[in-house]
Amino acid sequence: MNRILAFLLPILIFLTGCGASGGDGNGPAGEAPLVLAASSMQETMTEAADAWASEGHERPVVSFAATSALARQIESGVDADLFVAADQDWMDTVEASGRIRPASRTNVAANALVLVAPPGGPDAVALTRDGVLAALGDGRIAMADPAAVPAGKYGRAAFESLGFWSDIAPRVAQGENVRAALALVERGAAPLGVVYATDAMASKEVRRAATFPAESHPPIVYPMALLSGADGEAQAFADFLSSPRGQQIFARCGFVAPPR
Repeated sequence: MNRILAFLLPILIFLTGCGASGGDGNGPAGEAPLVLAASSMQETMTEAADAWASEGHERPVVSFAATSALARQIESGVDADLFVAADQDWMDTVEASGRIRPASRTNVAANALVLVAPPGGPDAVALTRDGVLAALGDGRIAMADPAAVPAGKYGRAAFESLGFWSDIAPRVAQGENVRAALALVERGAAPLGVVYATDAMASKEVRRAATFPAESHPPIVYPMALLSGADGEAQAFADFLSSPRGQQIFARCGFVAPPR
């Protein structure tokens, strides 16, 4: 437990989940696993941690941040047990550094990319140059860092596929992660934002104005892997996330089944 208390990443544990669920009771109770998870998984991982604890296990400690930031922490040697990323590229980077157990890597969830607007904004926006620019007006579009953070990278790829990224790029209000981008729209600081479908579902302050075609960006898949120092309790929690009960939690929060 001391290594968890000494962990210096911001621990953002959100107490509201997407619904009640029970764990599957795998494995004996032990030291709480330290889980590093993409910021878009806040509600899901919180509910999963609660469900796991309800079965008599130590409640996993979960740190949420941009996948890129978590990957860099892992590469620098942070002592954690389980990594859940929002894209394959950053998991590939961590795997190449020798910090994960390759045999433990699996896809745990998938998502969609959407355009959101604040209350009072448009109910629907055409995903064309003219449609998006008209909805923006004099404002900016909130996105996670399109050079590094998965949600921003997916957004950039989508606009490039649709043919007008060059028009959007100068208008980006950049957030450090997808939830920071969502917050800009929630506060009315940006008239549009690019986030995941699950982020839009989790927020009571935005409306979904459009869904990007799946073929306009790489598949949004969340890989999960044990880190090299993980123990049996971390393995048991990872197994729970991939189990039918764990997948029910993901589904309740808006995720879809991943490719295996």
